[in-house]
Amino acid sequence: MTLLFLNNLGGGELLVIFLFALLFFGSKRIPDLARGLGRGMREVKDAMNGIKHDIQDSVNLDEEKKIIEDAKREIKKPLDDGTL
Repeated sequence: MTLLFLNNLGGGELLVIFLFALLFFGSKRIPDLARGLGRGMREVKDAMNGIKHDIQDSVNLDEEKKIIEDAKREIKKPLDDGTL
């Protein structure tokens, strides 16, 4: 989903938005709001990275289990045949 109105946003419109924000929130609250927004974005990013690592770890564990099972079969084969 793309926000089409952001493509047509010019300098004048941005100035009006910033002035409105300054009047509505005040000069002392704007840094606090920006800081809170940054923290929220960081938490979302960390959560996404955590989920990504969990998925990658589970995939890697499945691959490692398969390798171990293959190695066990290779070790067991000569023992069953009596060739060792």
